[in-house]
Amino acid sequence: MNLNDSGKSLYLKRLLLKLVMSVIVASLFYSTPTGAQVAPTTKKAESVKITQGPEIERADSYLTIVRWTTNNPGGSPEHYGVVHYGPNPKDLSQTAKSPIRLNPDHRETVFRVRIEGLQPRTTYYYTVDSVEANGQGDGVKSTVKQFATR
Repeated sequence: MNLNDSGKSLYLKRLLLKLVMSVIVASLFYSTPTGAQVAPTTKKAESVKITQGPEIERADSYLTIVRWTTNNPGGSPEHYGVVHYGPNPKDLSQTAKSPIRLNPDHRETVFRVRIEGLQPRTTYYYTVDSVEANGQGDGVKSTVKQFATR
């Protein structure tokens, strides 16, 4: 393509216009809608209590799932369900945690935590609790429970 200076200038202006239009169109499709922005912190519950569980949904050596329900703890919308576990009930030094996003409109919150890489045919002991994204605990902890892997 052999363009003179005026032709090059026109070509570059058109190319720039196409680029700007592409960015504008893409921003319309890929921008975060106002309703999907990070939810604000909600009022923390005066007292967080486990209302159901904790219980084992599945207990295999390659995947164990622990589930429990609490009243909605409030605070930051980003929380973690935490399981402290180990083969000795006096040493629950291993930890597994799974993220959850609180819905401020729900009265209860269901936590599910995945534990991977356990030993087969082994009894494990565990407690559960929950924390905000900043690591601050919700003030609830279960008693020591146990399960055995297959």
